[in-house]
Amino acid sequence: MRQAEMSVLAPDLYVTSVSVIDLKHLRQRGVRHLLVDLDNTLLPRNSDEVSEGVRKWIDSLHAEGFTACLVSNNWHGHVKAVAEEIGLPIVTKAVKPFPSAFRKGLALLDASPRETAVVGDQVFTDILGGNALGMTTVLVVPLSTSDLPHTLLLRRLERFVLADRQPLA
Repeated sequence: MRQAEMSVLAPDLYVTSVSVIDLKHLRQRGVRHLLVDLDNTLLPRNSDEVSEGVRKWIDSLHAEGFTACLVSNNWHGHVKAVAEEIGLPIVTKAVKPFPSAFRKGLALLDASPRETAVVGDQVFTDILGGNALGMTTVLVVPLSTSDLPHTLLLRRLERFVLADRQPLA
């Protein structure tokens, strides 16, 4: 791949989990809003158990003055229940990386792309979509190795894209 193609796939930040995202650093970059993936970013895939760590992280977002919206390719009933439980709006059936769902999330937060970060576990959905719209992008290590067959295939390509890059702990 050429450098320009790689840059649209490169996250601005790469971290082990949402709990280690430096919110002060994001604020210094002008970020005030977050579009956050759900499956394998906040919760392991096919789970609806919200961990205490995720609850604390969401509380810290509010305490630091951030607004957030979930943007998920998932459409099953449990995702809306989880969003309600953690008190965040959600865009389901997102079809990321296409821009329409990201734009819906931005509209729900009354936010512009330059002041918004996308947080997710997939390069070819979350990072590509966020970079295409000019948002800050944060890649997190997936919470589970369980995934859909097409996602598992894309994970192999992600290893190539990320090369030797290691997540920040």
